[in-house]
Amino acid sequence: MSYQNYVIAAYLVFAVVLLWDYVAPRIRIRQLLRGARLLAARRAAASSSDNPAGELPR
Repeated sequence: MSYQNYVIAAYLVFAVVLLWDYVAPRIRIRQLLRGARLLAARRAAASSSDNPAGELPR
């Protein structure tokens, strides 16, 4: 009885999970940074636009 296939599968699963643990946070950080940049750009555009006195920005 050989456990070679089981061992190979276990190592492959381990490698996939390890890779995902490396990649997933970087994807999330990239999304958060993009969202923060877009929000800052919207706020900068809203504050620099010509609003009549007393009107609140959207």
